[in-house]
Amino acid sequence: MSTMTAVSSSQRHAFGTAKILNNLSAAILVEHALARGEGTLAANGALACDTGDRTGRSPNDKFLEDSAGIHNNIDWGKVNQPMSPEHFDALEKLVLATLGRREHLYRFDGYAGADPAFRLKVSVFTEEAWHSLFAKTLFINAAATDLNNWKQDWTIIDAGSLRLDDPAKYGAKGPVCIAQSLEKRTVLIVGTRYAGEIKKSIFYAMNYDLPDMKVFPMHCSCNVDRKDHSNVALFFGLSGTGKTTLSADPNRDLVGDDEHGWSEKGVFNMEGGCYAKCIKLSREGEPEIWDAIRFGSVLENTVIDPTTRIPDYDSSAKTENTRVTYPVSYIKNARMPSIASHPRNVIFLTADAFGVLPPVSRLTPEQAMYYFLNGYTSKLAGTEAGVTEPMPNFSACFGGPFMPRPPMRYAEMLRDRIATHKSDVWLLNTGWTGGPYGTGSRFKLAYTRAFVTAILDGSLRSAKFVKHPIFGLQMPTAVEGVPAEVLDPRNTWADKAAYDVKAKDLATRFRANDAKFAITDEVRAAGPITA
Repeated sequence: MSTMTAVSSSQRHAFGTAKILNNLSAAILVEHALARGEGTLAANGALACDTGDRTGRSPNDKFLEDSAGIHNNIDWGKVNQPMSPEHFDALEKLVLATLGRREHLYRFDGYAGADPAFRLKVSVFTEEAWHSLFAKTLFINAAATDLNNWKQDWTIIDAGSLRLDDPAKYGAKGPVCIAQSLEKRTVLIVGTRYAGEIKKSIFYAMNYDLPDMKVFPMHCSCNVDRKDHSNVALFFGLSGTGKTTLSADPNRDLVGDDEHGWSEKGVFNMEGGCYAKCIKLSREGEPEIWDAIRFGSVLENTVIDPTTRIPDYDSSAKTENTRVTYPVSYIKNARMPSIASHPRNVIFLTADAFGVLPPVSRLTPEQAMYYFLNGYTSKLAGTEAGVTEPMPNFSACFGGPFMPRPPMRYAEMLRDRIATHKSDVWLLNTGWTGGPYGTGSRFKLAYTRAFVTAILDGSLRSAKFVKHPIFGLQMPTAVEGVPAEVLDPRNTWADKAAYDVKAKDLATRFRANDAKFAITDEVRAAGPITA
């Protein structure tokens, strides 16, 4: 076990009399978590923990310090809610005083960014051992020699057990608050035990820092053909749309499942682990993920049989947003280090709850920019507090909750890169067919995998396409392994008139959303027809 030492006085954050347990091994962190009653050991070896009343992110309780140095760079609004420097400082003082009274805290030091040229040093301080294991699993572990004289770029302080009795005093809305300062390079997590807040706060930081380094930050997964290393694919999408599932391919090497940067050299993973949804997980459907769940992994909010300790992945008794965290190296075909060349194919994933978008379509460069900016998908149950069923949603750049800068900044970076590297762009709908949510059904995973195979092996590129009459999307007329009638969504609806009404409804929503963007006439014309 690491020696218990107090935080150096040279550090910005001082934790009173609390002792710091530095960079413990996974085995010791599991031992501590079990001894402290933070979780149980599942039959497959994973540490199973519950996150309490918050089983997803809390975006309405996320705030950004509004300081002079960053104010003009931020897309202020519902996503990027301002907090005054005075409120941030007061909250930080409260957090440090509270944690400073603990007997001990856990510290993890590691990296965000697989490419050494663009990585950030991250230090995570937590009350609970399993949160430190989560950080150790998700970030890139530093070599022992790197930890000497460690000076972090970012500090995350997780005070999940602290609830705010007087939220207004700190500029918060309720007992939960996630506050981030881009100038102080500090994250404060208060009142929620949901570990995803740790992960996403650093993604948010990278999304601010990387554009200044001429790197395009992306909310996407990435894999590469095992034999042809120039055949790289990106899968953009919000949680639950298939990023992790579709990138875990037995015939391709996994670069990463959620967060990447695209530099002038190629693509690199920001993380050292994967954070997969495991509701309805099966060995048959997702064997790579199934086999990755073992000792060193962390299960969140998954029902565990009290006698056999076998996880019940079909149960949503605690939440639909059941999760598992594991090191990317636990995937048999992981690419290490997690770096690849420029992508040949860029795939936008959408889970269309209206059930009107085609299952797969090819995009023109103008359509690519249009659909990237709008970022249409559905928020799926459990991924955010209060979301209990799929809700149609526009999330700019397929990652709006994590983007501090104006969406156009990221869209222009995408435009320039797909033009330079001649990447093909596709829209892949993993949502509903035969009707909207509640009437239709979700596309079969086998069909979605067939679309992905056809994209990646190049066969879909040479297919015959027809244009969707409302959305203008190029729909293939035939894809191997998929019934032809599935390819045109209108054909899957029993009531064709009802389909037309629903499609025009969604088209109208697109137009209402795209009005917020200052885009060229060509890009705006790439959107749907509402008349």
